[in-house]
Formats: sequence, C-alpha cells, structure tokens
Amino acid sequence: MRRRERLRVGWAALLVVAVFGVAGCQSAVHQRSHSGGSAAGQARNGGDLRVGVLDDLQPKTFLQINQPGPDGIVSANVFDTLIRYANDKLDVRPALATAWHLAPDGLSLTLDLRQGVTFHDGRPFVSSDVENSIKTYLGGPWTPQFKRTAAAITSYDTTDPHRVVLHFEHPLSNIFDLLDSAPILDQNSLADLKAGKKFIGTGPYKFASWTPNSTVKLVRNDQYWGGAPKLDSITLVVGKDPESLYTRLRTGQLDVAFELASHDQRLATSRYGFTNISLSGGEAQEYVGVNVTNPTLRDVRVRKAIAYAIDRKRIIDDVYQGSGYPINVPWPKTSPAYDPAANTVYTRDVAKAKALVAQVGSIPTVDLDYSTQGSDRVIAEIVQSNLKDVGITVNLVPNDQTVQGTKLIAGTYSGLWIQQHAFAQYTPSTLAVTAYPFNAAKNSSHYQNDAYTAAANAAWLAPLPTSPAAVNAYRELDRRWLDDLFLVEIGVVIPQAAAAPDVSGVDWDRRDQPHFAGTYFNSAGRS
Repeated sequence: MRRRERLRVGWAALLVVAVFGVAGCQSAVHQRSHSGGSAAGQARNGGDLRVGVLDDLQPKTFLQINQPGPDGIVSANVFDTLIRYANDKLDVRPALATAWHLAPDGLSLTLDLRQGVTFHDGRPFVSSDVENSIKTYLGGPWTPQFKRTAAAITSYDTTDPHRVVLHFEHPLSNIFDLLDSAPILDQNSLADLKAGKKFIGTGPYKFASWTPNSTVKLVRNDQYWGGAPKLDSITLVVGKDPESLYTRLRTGQLDVAFELASHDQRLATSRYGFTNISLSGGEAQEYVGVNVTNPTLRDVRVRKAIAYAIDRKRIIDDVYQGSGYPINVPWPKTSPAYDPAANTVYTRDVAKAKALVAQVGSIPTVDLDYSTQGSDRVIAEIVQSNLKDVGITVNLVPNDQTVQGTKLIAGTYSGLWIQQHAFAQYTPSTLAVTAYPFNAAKNSSHYQNDAYTAAANAAWLAPLPTSPAAVNAYRELDRRWLDDLFLVEIGVVIPQAAAAPDVSGVDWDRRDQPHFAGTYFNSAGRS
C-alpha cells in the first residue's frame, strides 16, 4: 500500500514499543495527522462539505459494518472511541482515554479518561459510559466484529468517574483493536439510536437529520473537546451507484466522493484535477468465499482448482487499476504476519486446475453470489469466465448490499461468493477471532478445524503480536488457508477517495471511516 516496503522494516520493534509497550503509562497527547486534499491556500472557516457515499444509513447494522458509507461516517464523526490508531500504523494514540497501563500478566488494563468531555446533550462523559458502551456493543442488536474480544472482558471497575479498569478472562493481544473500534454511546438515547432517530455521542459533529435514501446532515459541535471543527456542517449525499457519484463530483455537486469505480477515480484525479486520497492503513482484501458444506465444494480438489483458475493479476490490474496486489493469504505487506513465500502457492495455472477437475469428474453447477454495489459484478464475471476455462460452471446470483451482508453474517451462501474483508490490517490475531469469513469459532464458510482453532487462540493469547509464539501461530493459520481453502484470496485492495482541490485535511481510520474533525476548505479554487 502507499508505504508497503518502507514500514516492513522494524515492524517488530514498532509494535512492541508502540502497542504492547503499554505496560508502562502513556500520557502525552499526540497530534492527530490529517491528510488528503490540497495543501494550497489558506484555511477558511465555515462551509458545508458535501460527501458522496453509496448505500443509506442502516441503524440495524450500525456497529457491525464500518466503511466510508453513512454508518461509518456517522460513527467516526458523531462518536469518539477510547483510543485511536494512527491511520498508517498500529500506533496507539489518545482519544477519550489519555493514558493506559496494561498489567504485566496481561489480565487487566487501566485507562485514564479525558476530563471535561460532554455528550451532545450536555451530559458529562464518565467511566460508567465505557462499561455501558462495551456491554451494548456486546449485547446487540448488532453483531460487531470485535464481539469475541469484548466478551473476554470479565469485569469493569468504574469507581473513579475518570478512570476505568478492564479485567480480562485471558490476555488479549487485540484489546486495543476493540478500543479503536467501539464507539462510546449515550445510554440515555440508546433506544432512539437503535431506531435511527437519535445519534448522540461526544464527537466533533452532531447528528442533525436523516432523509432516507437521500441525505444525512451533521453539524459542528462547538463544544468538542478537541476544538470546534472549521466546517459548519457535513451533508452525506447518497448515490445509487458509483457512476452517479462520479457525475456529481465532476459537475460540482460533491466535494468528496468515496467508493468510485477505479477507472473513474483515476480519471478524476489524473485528468480533471481532483485530489487522490489513498486510505493508508485501511487495506481490504477481495476474495472468493466457499461454503465447504456444499456437496460439490466439500472436495478440496475442487477448491484447489478454483484457486489455480482465478486470474488475480487481471482483477487487480483491470478492475482496480493496479491499486493493490495479488495474494494467497490475507496479510497486507505491512503486517507482521506477512510472508511473501505464502503468496506464490496459487497463481493462474489452467493445466493444474483442469487436472484436478479431471480427478473429480463431472462437477455440478455452483452458485456464485455477488453484490450489485461496486466492482463485484465485474469480478464475479471474471471469476465465472476463469472457472469455465477449467470446467467449472457457476451461476451468478446478484444481491443488493444489505442482502449480501446478511448472507455473510448468517452464513447462508449456498456455494461461492465474492466479497471484500478487512481486519488483516489490525493486530494479526484479530482476523481469526473477529472477521466473519475467518472466525475460528463460527465463520461464513462453516469451516471447522481443531488445528485452525488452536492457532487462532494461540495468536490471540500471545503476549506480543511479534513474539515467536505469535509468529508460529500465524504460519499455522497460513497453512490452513492454503491447504483447506475455505476461502480463496484474490488480492489486497487499496481504498481511494477523490476530493475537490479546495478540500484539505481529510483523515480516516483503519476501517476506512472518514474523519472530518480537521477538514476545511482552503482558498484555492473557491470564492
């Protein structure tokens, strides 16, 4: 990704000191880095930032799908989290927690909380809000990705309103991943939050209104603890497809657009003067999921034929315009779990795929589900063609994004599916204990394997994410993915956004959620 090779050097030292060196106390408040947009011109106060997004606000999935859509933007700008990772590395930085101390045995974490913070209704933020928010995150109705990590918190000490102590069932190598992701919620308005009527947090913007399938309006929080934002407001404009967002951006109806088609992103930024924003640290992975209980796909030889048939390079080069790289296992190049040798096992080899199919014999048609939103239709068609080349016929099944997500979470795909996953950019243990496609306890593929479960747990309980025990666990996970192929990785995808030249200071987090606390219009290109 933007810093693929540069950050690979010294990863071990970086994570030990910056993440799990928290056995000592950290108290210095880091200045957040805001990137993206043009640096030309002076900052101007005020204005409404019009942000183009796909899909509508979805209160039912508010905490479980984090992305550059309305759910993610509301989560990142109306609410705060306890800590904030840097957007380009696993560097723990203060947010609502200003300092922390991890016990030497890894079984408790003390967090000092920022004082003088209020919710948007004026109520002070205190330690009981941390307990209530994590319990709400855990209790539903949402099924967020860090639920297993939250469930491993056995008790909360909130005696001091400005300090909370979390006690754990066992050491949690990814506890800061949870604290970076779980928003602090207002318990007094929780019923309205679940209904999509009120979104009350402590963040830099207040929720103002929602017109379904049209717009979401956020307004500046003048009492924000980090200082009032420069923008007056943010209007999220819901587009029906990437092409409509591109048209609105080109015609001046939008200031920023997320999830454009890669071709349009390149045109906007290379030909028409818009600024390219690469969401460093928010890598996603395109993959083919496999229901291993399907009678046809139960045979690993069929799954291996699929892995050899897919033209990963074509998908990355043509669909994503080279914004990424092919992989066999999910780790991005900046992860301490990355092993380049593991990504050379499966490349497109029609002869090997055909030989495997010949061993199996006649293969019945299998469904291949895909989302009608974004690039998945094109990818599904390429995969369909790739598999036809080796004697495997698939029936394409289009779903809207909501249905696709529901099937993923419920594990109701009948055969194959095209999807993106994330969370490999977090602490490596997170993937196998958190992400729906990978979760060793329950995953979308209905895959169960004692060795896989043991490796996932070993990575989770390892005291340091770069320790020999942790690395050994990552290698065992790699072996299970490569040998059992309950999903077939295609490639790392580098998310992009496009901004008008007079927009500066767009920030983001490791879930690709945009943060606009430091965003402003500069004097370039706008009167």
